[in-house]
Amino acid sequence: MGLKVEPHEFPDPVEDLPPDSSPDIVVLAGGCFWCTEAVFELLEGVHSVRPVYAGGTAETANYAAVCTGTTGHAEAIEIHYDPHVISYGQLLKIFFSVAHDPTQVNRQGADVGPQYRSAIFYSTEDERRVAEAYIKQLNEAGVFDAPIATTLEPLDQYFPAEAMHCKYAQRHPDQPYIRAVSDPKVKKLKESFAGELKPEVREAR
Repeated sequence: MGLKVEPHEFPDPVEDLPPDSSPDIVVLAGGCFWCTEAVFELLEGVHSVRPVYAGGTAETANYAAVCTGTTGHAEAIEIHYDPHVISYGQLLKIFFSVAHDPTQVNRQGADVGPQYRSAIFYSTEDERRVAEAYIKQLNEAGVFDAPIATTLEPLDQYFPAEAMHCKYAQRHPDQPYIRAVSDPKVKKLKESFAGELKPEVREAR
């Protein structure tokens, strides 16, 4: 990742959603959903994380089809959270600083294709506004060595991924891809945002 500041120095969003007007679900895409799921499920205030296919149609919402890069879907995660514990803006902060590299276009490292694009799927105009403002804030602050490529897409529909993808990193800790790609993100989260972790995760560090 072309991050020019340490993750713990990453700026908070100037604009955010107040808890009482925030949704309790957000859908984010940042490359392989095994990795993003592994990061967000550790955060205090996050009730659950589920791999999904965002965009596209129900007919092609399956792993084999999505991997062709021709279906319009993105590998994404559905995050259920308590906005009184962790805000929409704070979730975006983790998304940009730890979970993936938002400067890459239609790829994350060796994973190439539009299904690996960086995207925020918004369900309200306020979500879109806050996300757009944060991207502008980060670009103007120069925290990355390239412009942020994250797209803002309306959350029209999304579909649950196959059960084999759920909690994949947790269930397959020795899988080479998990060790090479997912584990460094989780390590960075634990080192830089210890105060944001669930109590049981903090105790196990």
